[in-house]
Amino acid sequence: MAEAPRMQLRFEGRCPDCGVREVHLPAALPNPGDDFDWRVRDYDDFRMFMLEELYARFPERTRWTPADLEVVLVEVLACVLDQLSDMLDRVAAESFLETARRPETVRGLLGFIGYDAVAVAKSKDQIDGGLSGDAAIRALENYWHSHPFAMAQAKLAGPRDIHTQKRMVTTEDYAVRLREHPLVASTHAWTEWSGSWLTLHLAVIAEGGRRLDPDEGTSPEAYDDDLKLRVINFHEQVGLSAPNLDTTPSPSVRMILRPYLDALRMVGQEVILQDPVFVGISMAISVKIGPNHFQSEIRHAIAQVLGHGPDGFFAPGRHSFGVDLYSSDIIEVLMALDGVENVCLNRFKRIGSQYPDRVEAGFIALDGLEVVLCDNDPGDPARGYYRLTLHGGRRG
Repeated sequence: MAEAPRMQLRFEGRCPDCGVREVHLPAALPNPGDDFDWRVRDYDDFRMFMLEELYARFPERTRWTPADLEVVLVEVLACVLDQLSDMLDRVAAESFLETARRPETVRGLLGFIGYDAVAVAKSKDQIDGGLSGDAAIRALENYWHSHPFAMAQAKLAGPRDIHTQKRMVTTEDYAVRLREHPLVASTHAWTEWSGSWLTLHLAVIAEGGRRLDPDEGTSPEAYDDDLKLRVINFHEQVGLSAPNLDTTPSPSVRMILRPYLDALRMVGQEVILQDPVFVGISMAISVKIGPNHFQSEIRHAIAQVLGHGPDGFFAPGRHSFGVDLYSSDIIEVLMALDGVENVCLNRFKRIGSQYPDRVEAGFIALDGLEVVLCDNDPGDPARGYYRLTLHGGRRG
């Protein structure tokens, strides 16, 4: 054990009260060294290390064989140490998202950074959307066990999600975030000075051509099961309570969007939701059909491509706000149909006697919040219609 250093006072000079304290420290202890290689991690290294230790302790013994009891014990211990080393590596790897391999660990680590893997899996139909709580967690972990690629995708998406802007700050943020909602097909955002502050306006084209509020004296249109499931999963994913879409009457689009908007908008920012200005158009179309095609088939195909379904030319959100409608686009869509040989657009105008025919001009000019519309519903001609005349082809 090292002794405490002794201090000495030396008085040098003429002043008897001015002394110098000196301390002589002992020499530093030598480094004892370390004869263990801490890089030893597997069976072969453990076995070799212990055999070398045996040889160093018993130099008089010159022969070691696999049948010796000492060698058998060394190999057993090396096997156990190899298993423990592997277990240690696996446990250490589970502490980091990049190297974790157990589904329950990956889900927990993603939860630490705010990524709800269960809600994302529901939105992608990887697990049953009706599950909740522990049942949903078990379903996700079982799915990841059988689909490791899906877990790898979640490990990549989680860190990226941290850098995603989830609040509504700029005008573009309001348009982008609201467009992510399953009920919204397209949006347009702008600001107006109200005299005291800036008011942000959001024009919304809803899925299925719905309006934000139903017409007076009518009830909101019911939502189909697929849309209900997507809305519920989306609200759970962003941390909001899911709306009840099974009530009678159904909640309006504005009632569903408002909680989502209030949860992400800036405090104190006034936001006004409003419908676009729908412009119904009237068309008269003549189509020449090939001799080997039935007129009924062509009529049905035209109704599909000019409809407002998901793949239709007039689907909600396909035409943006204030974008002109060109007759050449409609002719191109019809000419792409199998069996259509020629298309002639005889009338192309806005609905209303005050608007001229735009066949010769080739386009209908739109401005501001105007969005083209053609539902071809005989019960509501104001939302656009077309008259179709077929020539040639086969009857039936």
